[in-house]
Amino acid sequence: MTSTETTLSSPAEPPQGPAAVADRRRWFALAIVMTAAFMDLVDVTIVNIAIPSIQRDEGASFSQIQWITAGYALAFAAGLITGGRLGDIHGRKRLFLVGIGGFTIASALCGFAANPEMLVASRILQGGMAALMVPQVLSIVHATFPAHERGKVFGLFGAIVGLGAVSGPLLGALLTEWNLFGLEWRPIFLINLPVGIAALILGRRFISESKAPKALKLDLVGVALVTLGLLMLLYPLTRGRELGWPLWGYVSMGGALLVFAALVAYERRKAARDGSPLVELSLFKVKSFAAGIAVQTVFGVGLGIFFLVWTLYMQVGLGWSPLRAGLTGVPFSIAVSAAAGMSVQLLVPRFGRKVLQAGALIMAAGVLLYIWESERYGLSIASWQMALPLVVMGAGMGFIVAPLTDAVLSEVPREHSGSASGLINTVQQMGNALGLGLVSVVFFGEIGDRLTPAQVGPAFVNGFQHALGWVVAVMVAIFLLMFALPKRPAQHVEGAEDAAVGEQESVNPAEGAPVSGSEPALTG
Repeated sequence: MTSTETTLSSPAEPPQGPAAVADRRRWFALAIVMTAAFMDLVDVTIVNIAIPSIQRDEGASFSQIQWITAGYALAFAAGLITGGRLGDIHGRKRLFLVGIGGFTIASALCGFAANPEMLVASRILQGGMAALMVPQVLSIVHATFPAHERGKVFGLFGAIVGLGAVSGPLLGALLTEWNLFGLEWRPIFLINLPVGIAALILGRRFISESKAPKALKLDLVGVALVTLGLLMLLYPLTRGRELGWPLWGYVSMGGALLVFAALVAYERRKAARDGSPLVELSLFKVKSFAAGIAVQTVFGVGLGIFFLVWTLYMQVGLGWSPLRAGLTGVPFSIAVSAAAGMSVQLLVPRFGRKVLQAGALIMAAGVLLYIWESERYGLSIASWQMALPLVVMGAGMGFIVAPLTDAVLSEVPREHSGSASGLINTVQQMGNALGLGLVSVVFFGEIGDRLTPAQVGPAFVNGFQHALGWVVAVMVAIFLLMFALPKRPAQHVEGAEDAAVGEQESVNPAEGAPVSGSEPALTG
């Protein structure tokens, strides 16, 4: 539809009316998808706090408890790439609504689970639905906002990431401690119901549909190979410590590499044959995307190590309650949110990738400060004494999360944004799983198997310090990898030009999204 047709169809509106309506719609859409992203981030972390209550109430075995968390993670990671591609093919709005609807239903099934087996099955379903929903968040942002505005949007996204990282444990602690209506742990899942229903209703109204401009087909062989490879890699990493790292686990992880090699070979042939591969390998020819994927993976390793070890250190080593541990993380959450919002809007346009590299060094400095305070105060350390290192770490993380997403996606064509978003989330999950697997070496390996009650505290403090040393090494590796990122995203170099193009775009008032426009490239 042209701008002339738009004016004729709404003669009573002023000339700028449709554009103003479209602008409001896209910000409503952003709020909806960000709420969904926050709901998923909280759900990933909220369960850990409630595990003791679930075990008491359901009589779950240790293996079942492991699967309550591992089942979600495996289904989520295995389905992300497929979920992203389905959005490209069938429409990102459609897949987002299917995903959030299924996620809400699965949350209800978790909350009303009658036994551990039903809870595990519901968590696996919940992870699969999240895999349909989460890739569409970045894809919808990518399709709805022009390049020169995405920096601000990804700043908000980084703030949401920071809030979700720590809000989960705190919210889980509060809901479990309050024991609402005598439901004990169940409200940690049931709280998703009103949020999910509202997002589903509002999403149907305000989110604009977008999909790949050319017809694509779902690559079923690619789906099978990527799912098999991820399960072969992530299952041993998730269960390895519990099972004593059996030989079959190493064989499975080695076999995963062969499956991924077969996937690459097949996807190349698939792309040459009909142009509809599941994984768009051409994306890896883009320097910013390939480098960003590497950074995302390694960053996920560091976060996987830190958050699990940090929780165990406070609740087991120091003997703190879940609520006290959750409240201790509030300064970290605030710092991540503030730094993320500031980094993309104010700092990256002036300093480019130096902001991300500064974030890695600042985060490493915060971890070193945490190690020093842990050594100095030992078991007598207080929550307020942890505030300074947590604020420094949070600021560093905020300088990384939002600009990194911006840099990775800024050169990706719109038709492949779903596939790219799925890859970003997948490698982050792979990094987290690898980090969790390394915890058995860098943390539990330092503690030992049999401890007297008097030995538990000092052993966990020592293990915490040793694990944080590995986190510092990860941050240094990230700093070096970031040299491969472009010096400055093109939307910050050519923002004025992009803005001018954006003003000339026609708007479809029925959908509230640009009809035409070009994607910018990166410089550097």
